[in-house]
Amino acid sequence: MSTDTEARPADAAPDRPGAINAVPVRHPGRWVAIAVIVVLVAMLVHLLVTNKAFDWNFVFEAMNQQPVINGFLKGTLLVTVLSMVVGVGGGVVLAVMRLSDNPILSGVSWVFTWFFRSIPRYILLFTMGTLGILFPQGIAFGIPFDWKIIDWLGMSGDWRFFTLDANQVFTGLVAGVIGLGLSEAAYMAEIARAGIMSVDPGQAEAAEALGMSRGKVMRRVVLPQAMRVIVPPTGNETIAMLKDTSLLLAVPVIGELFYQLQSIGSTYYKTFPIAVAATLYYLAATSVLMVGQYFLERHFGRGFGNKAPRAARPAGAGGA
Repeated sequence: MSTDTEARPADAAPDRPGAINAVPVRHPGRWVAIAVIVVLVAMLVHLLVTNKAFDWNFVFEAMNQQPVINGFLKGTLLVTVLSMVVGVGGGVVLAVMRLSDNPILSGVSWVFTWFFRSIPRYILLFTMGTLGILFPQGIAFGIPFDWKIIDWLGMSGDWRFFTLDANQVFTGLVAGVIGLGLSEAAYMAEIARAGIMSVDPGQAEAAEALGMSRGKVMRRVVLPQAMRVIVPPTGNETIAMLKDTSLLLAVPVIGELFYQLQSIGSTYYKTFPIAVAATLYYLAATSVLMVGQYFLERHFGRGFGNKAPRAARPAGAGGA
């Protein structure tokens, strides 16, 4: 009796399964969610267009006032940039101090971070605006305790180079930048410390073995690699700083966006349209910052992406 193998011709193709009629998985929940979202968006658009409480003519008129524009440029954007410069620079220094083998430097960094992270920024700015009472004779720069030394030596005069009026230092934009910058430095210290610790210490050891100083190792080897970890939270901190400039009311800072808008709202007894105008300003500014953060993250994250590598082309494949 012959088998199936003997009956089948030698050049016949082996049996293959038929085409699989795959049925896609149904997701009715997705369509329900989309329908709900569409309805909610339509309701929101209807509310924005038809509700007279928004008073869009007044909103755009208030946004185009010159004091408001100046408040946005100086009190919001300028203070954000200066505060972040102080915060990032101070944070990197504090992070290096925290990682130092010297217990005094490490302890000072910890105390600074603990103190300024513990105080709400509104209270910190309010306190900053009242610090002038501590220095009724001004802030002097010179030899420390010069009056005591001069008294012991039986001399007169002082050894001070110059003196600043404390009531001018701790008021206005200067006080706002100092307060926000010191607060931001405490947060940036932890961000920078996490970034530095993410770099393999063996690279720093190898650079030092090549004769590089510790400062150069930090600038040339460690920090460039740590930026991949530092940039994303720093971008978030910058956006948060932009929004926290509205807290400059605590100093107070007259030349600030929200202060100027509130003044207009109080004059015309229109509170809600003023809130809408401020919201539009902050939405526009934070959108630009988010775009910049995206490109910075992509720049410093080169080589660390999650994209799958391209498949190798077979040998002898055509194409230029």
